[in-house]
Amino acid sequence: MGLLAAGSLVSGAWAGEKAAERQTPSGMPVPRYVSLKFDKVNARAGPGDDHRLLFVYRVRGLPLQVIAETSEWRRVCDPEGTLAWIHKRVTDGRRTTINMRSQPVALLKRPKDGFKAVAYLNSRSLAALDRCDKGWCKVKADRASGWVREGVLWGTTDAPQCRQGGS
Repeated sequence: MGLLAAGSLVSGAWAGEKAAERQTPSGMPVPRYVSLKFDKVNARAGPGDDHRLLFVYRVRGLPLQVIAETSEWRRVCDPEGTLAWIHKRVTDGRRTTINMRSQPVALLKRPKDGFKAVAYLNSRSLAALDRCDKGWCKVKADRASGWVREGVLWGTTDAPQCRQGGS
């Protein structure tokens, strides 16, 4: 009798873990990053074409953080802290980053302070995110690639970037 009860607990725990992994319609974690697939994307006040158009994104590859979703729509936070809803078909799973600082950011040869800069990412410039490891992220822009500390470029930290609320 004790074994049967223990087995039920294990099955219940496993089922709970599976349910926790699929809390979103897509089954993907929230928050997560996506980028814009097109250079013209409508940003709406709610999840549907019948909701008010807030503005139009005009930067292909712009990184956005998905903070909520329906089966067809994604509530996103952009690098300026604005919240909006966009359709899932306009998003790309490839991660990008953007330098939101007013100064260029050095891309280092190795993931360690003090290494030589191989290039600089100008303010408001996009870069493809290759990977992050142990507090450092490798990015690529044009033909240059290098390392930056996690969090220096927008889109390199998993922490929520916008407060839920507002539009």
